[in-house]
Amino acid sequence: MLNVQNVTHGYGERQILDNASFRMKKGEHIGLVGANGEGKTTFLNIITGKTPADEGTVTWAKRATVGYLDQHSVLEKGQTIRDVLRGAFKHMYELEADMLEMYNKMADCSDDEMAQLMEDVGDIQDILDHSGFYTIDSKIEEYSNGLGLGEIGLNRDVTELSGGQRTKVLLTKLLLENPTILILDEPTNHLDENHIRWLTTFLQNYENAFMLVSHDVPFLNAVTNVIYHIENAVLTRYKGNYNEFMAMYELKKRQLEQAYEKQQKEIAHLEDFIARNKARVATSNMAKSRQKKLDKMEIIELAKEKPKPTFEFQYSRAPGKIVVEGKDLVLGYDSPLTRPVNFVVERGQKIAIKGVNGLGKSTLLKTMLGIIPAYSGSVELDFYAEPAYFEQEHIASNKTALYEIWDMYPSMTNPAVRGVLAKCGLTTQHIETQCKVLSGGENAKVRLCAIMLKAMNLLVLDEPTNHLDIQAKESLAKAIKDFKGTVILVSHEPEFYQDIVTDIWNLEDWTTKII
Repeated sequence: MLNVQNVTHGYGERQILDNASFRMKKGEHIGLVGANGEGKTTFLNIITGKTPADEGTVTWAKRATVGYLDQHSVLEKGQTIRDVLRGAFKHMYELEADMLEMYNKMADCSDDEMAQLMEDVGDIQDILDHSGFYTIDSKIEEYSNGLGLGEIGLNRDVTELSGGQRTKVLLTKLLLENPTILILDEPTNHLDENHIRWLTTFLQNYENAFMLVSHDVPFLNAVTNVIYHIENAVLTRYKGNYNEFMAMYELKKRQLEQAYEKQQKEIAHLEDFIARNKARVATSNMAKSRQKKLDKMEIIELAKEKPKPTFEFQYSRAPGKIVVEGKDLVLGYDSPLTRPVNFVVERGQKIAIKGVNGLGKSTLLKTMLGIIPAYSGSVELDFYAEPAYFEQEHIASNKTALYEIWDMYPSMTNPAVRGVLAKCGLTTQHIETQCKVLSGGENAKVRLCAIMLKAMNLLVLDEPTNHLDIQAKESLAKAIKDFKGTVILVSHEPEFYQDIVTDIWNLEDWTTKII
């Protein structure tokens, strides 16, 4: 279906891919994995033609239809969700229009023309029947409900949607198109647990080939049968799901380390022998023989260890016993999202907020912090509360990661800013790169870095694991667990939060909507 041969690509001194080769066979379900910033999205951009490779070739199968959902897709203004989704069947609607035009022509044509028109109409009718054209609307409803667009409303203008909702619309359209090759970049971001389950079942039963980038381990294990791993610009193929890849990867890594240690001992032994014997006439030939062996030896090199992120949040001082209190609180903007609710968040509580999208999870966080007003009722933040807030949005500035943090904390020195960014798992190249061109995961690490530098007693996180690689997620979970203050966390990954929170709030219990 796809053959990539000897592709090399880089940005300045930064090598992204080095002589990478890749193949996709019919029906393969491939996961493309690697740490943040290793070049997964760049690889997708190269194979889809968005970014030209420096060297190498990309060859698609003839008549392959490719559907690509990237992290930065956009929608046009003035369309409803239903309009966009019907666009998946554009070619069928065009055939129907052709057929109706032919019926109009039949009112005034010769017998020969009539015979030809009847034959053409019959052909088009067969195609439409075979393609399920007359059940399109029910298919749109099924897919929309599966991915959570039903509760938003299919007649909503796409310009009114949040970034996450727009991504859902594009994903739903892509699945409706049923391409022979599906390419998905972080498809579970912005999806809640129910919708991830639906997408998992859909992809498990998907007859065509697909490739996806994801850091969601349970999802990868459930839907993939081949893993391509990208590390230090090298792309390696593994058969099996993510867990099977990790077992093979760790085994290869241990074997390489053992071979390296054995070779280093041999090199040391040879060098010692040569040094002691090259000057003596009786043993100089033996020394020369050892030197030849040393010169011919293929030296094993271990890959440079990538910096592992270490997140740590600073606790300021103890607030009052009740940190946040809601009284008859109704969330909403133009219309209410919830019934009136009463709640308290106590000092030291760690709360995960879950529920299907569109119920107001982000709205709740912003209302608690006083960023937006309550629809009705009240919410009170303790006088001594010192909150830090992680939003879902990217930093899209022209500033480098270094200056983004330095401008927030101007009293810090240049080395100190670099040091704290490095602690978050960012290399010198990332630190000196504009935020707008950093990957989603690198961008999230910059924003987490900004929060780490602030003393706080209330940590509020809105979907912090979107885009983060597995090591970063593990470090973030530990940091939240170790933090002495209060935590309020929105997440769609129960495996991330279930061992670190004291309470789980389900907004489905608060909503006025029918779920």
